[in-house]
Parts: sequence; C-alpha cells; structure tokens
Amino acid sequence: MTTARDLMLVAMDVVPVRPVGQGELSLALAGAEVIDLVGTGAVALDGDLLVPGPATASDDHLLTEAAASLVRAAPYESVEDWLWRRGSGLAAAYSARFEAEGLVGRPRRGRLPFRSAGTAPLDSPARDRATGRWAAEEPVLTALAAAVGLREEPADGFPDLPDDTVVTVLAAVGDAVAELEAVRQRRSIEDAAFDNIWRAP
Repeated sequence: MTTARDLMLVAMDVVPVRPVGQGELSLALAGAEVIDLVGTGAVALDGDLLVPGPATASDDHLLTEAAASLVRAAPYESVEDWLWRRGSGLAAAYSARFEAEGLVGRPRRGRLPFRSAGTAPLDSPARDRATGRWAAEEPVLTALAAAVGLREEPADGFPDLPDDTVVTVLAAVGDAVAELEAVRQRRSIEDAAFDNIWRAP
C-alpha cells in the first residue's frame, strides 16, 4: 500500500471537518504520490523540482503510472506543476481503481462516504492499514488530510514530519488547495455579478 491509497481510503471512510471536493483531494493525492515516489527512489527533489531517478516498477498500478509520467528532461517539473497536471481527475481514478480491486462497495446504512463517490471502503487489509495509520496520527498522512479538510491541523502543526522533502511537498499541496479555493470564489463572484445583470430591470 501507499500513502496515496491510504489517503483515499481515509477520505472515503471518515466524516471530514469541512466539505472536501474532488479537486482538493486530487491535489493531495498527487502530493502523496510524490512522497511515495521519493520513498522508492523513483524521484528526488532538487529545491522544488522533481528529478527522476531510475525507472522502477511498483505493485501499485497508479504509482507505476505516476512514475512513468514524470518529466525526464531538464529543467524538469516543479512540485506545483506536477500537482496540477497529475492531480487532474486523480481522485476519480483512485476510486475507479478501488472498485476494480473490490476494495470499496455500496456504503453500509448510516455511513457517510466521501461525497460523490457513492461507495465506502469494505473491510480489508488495505482498509485496516489506512485506518491504523489514521488512528496512530501518522504525520505524513494526517498532514495531507488536514490540507484538504479531512481533519483540523494541530495548533503546533506537524513537528514530526520526516524530512524537508515532505515539508516541501506539503507546502505545495497547501498552496495549490488555497489557489483552487480562490479560483472557485472568484468564479462564484463573477457568476453572481452576471446573474445580477440579467435580473436588473
């Protein structure tokens, strides 16, 4: 299992502290993939640039796909650019993959799954691992979850993050989520102004 898969399972399994859209979750999943790829040696960070390492195969189909999509020519790609490119539709891709693998199904009565997914995680070793990391408040997973609104960020932040690479990725995820929200608010204001024009006598 990977951090990205664990994050998606948690997102489908918990009640968030604020509404979480697929856009925010997709950005966080793309960030989680970077952290996972760094862990396998498939990529390293040079400042905020993703520098690919040797091509590696993974048991996880989506992580293998992520590694294959890395920009392999200088000047490479920034973490921010990766989040927007790789993150496009990524939550839906993970949801579809989980359905194909039999990890999710129709929610049990009373459950509150990730909105618009229509499914919830089924009992499985994958879900046990994700909920175990969540219950233990594993720093990387909980920091990514806080960035998209699945939980509150502690008053003292996340001091136990493993290294600067993770901090860089998390900062980029936070910035991208904030930018996405700003774009939504701007569009909402523009749409409201447009409606008011047509309603004017």
